Amino acid sequence: MRSAIVHDWLISGVGGGEKVLEAIHRLFPSKIHTLVRSMEGLKGTYFENLEIESSFIQRLPRAEKKYKSYLPFFPLAIEHFDLTSYDLIISSSHCAAKGVITTPDQVHICYCHTPMRYAWDLTHEYLRESKLDRGVKGFFAKLILHYLRGWDVHSAHRVDHFIANSQYVAKRIEKFYHRKAEVIYPPVDLQFFREESKKDDYYLTASRMVPYKRVDLIVEAFAKMPEKKLVVIGDGPEWKKVKEKAGKNVELMGYQSDDVLKAHMQKAKGFVFAAVEDFGIVPVEAMASGTPVIAFAKGGVKETVVDRETGLLYSEQSVSGIIEAIQSFERMAFDSKKCRNKAEEFSVERFNQSFLKFVSSCTR
Repeated sequence: MRSAIVHDWLISGVGGGEKVLEAIHRLFPSKIHTLVRSMEGLKGTYFENLEIESSFIQRLPRAEKKYKSYLPFFPLAIEHFDLTSYDLIISSSHCAAKGVITTPDQVHICYCHTPMRYAWDLTHEYLRESKLDRGVKGFFAKLILHYLRGWDVHSAHRVDHFIANSQYVAKRIEKFYHRKAEVIYPPVDLQFFREESKKDDYYLTASRMVPYKRVDLIVEAFAKMPEKKLVVIGDGPEWKKVKEKAGKNVELMGYQSDDVLKAHMQKAKGFVFAAVEDFGIVPVEAMASGTPVIAFAKGGVKETVVDRETGLLYSEQSVSGIIEAIQSFERMAFDSKKCRNKAEEFSVERFNQSFLKFVSSCTR
């Protein structure tokens, strides 16, 4: 069969969605269709020299930097891709990629990282953070999101088979789209992240600094625990806000290479996580490094972190909730080997086997 892959956008090759895309492309080497790509952001990554076709959004002003500003055009742009010469379409979607138009003779399998967060359950949070919850601009933003919700549900019926990256996302797909989804967890590179049992006296968090990741809560919590050290890896639009809350015991390293991230993961006494993630690949990478995870007990981490065995799940997404969790964590003992063993459930080999088996069952 001739296959094509569709992905929302390719601005960098280092996110969780891009790691899944890489795994899919290795199984089905195909042309990738995407709304917009950044040649600079893909340098040195797996995607640098692949055949990639971008949409008309690529040609709009400052598209590589301001692509999210063109959100209202995403449905039109994704529908413009002509995929009629392919037998199998695999979309890797957290926004619009699943909306490509296919024929009755084609099989469209969507690996759904999440239904559009900002169009569904995070709508009001998104509007508040963007200062679009009132006024004329707010009215038009709400109108656009209303339109996107309708298109999102409509386009979900173009998909023949859904794969979800967690049970948490499968429930959201069923709620918003009224579709069942097979769960195939994302792959973790267990060859790269190696177990280390000897730990240094610091905690680690690593994330893009965007609002829903709640890095600010973690940093503020450690500012109130000056005797404990926190290392923060990552950058993004929340950088300034996070820096303002950091105490002398918080080291902000900014963006770092995978090798630097791995070295810090291996030596950290604990990995702290405050986001509600659909899966959350970084906590699993921490466990692969033999490092227990302290995470907010909602979303995909409930399926990956074994409470009080490979980490600690706390129930309140707040500064006080994180402080209490760290205090409880330090009264416990964790085995790095148990952390590693749990992470091995999410191996590349297991992903490959499950994904190929599912595609085979859908294309017989």
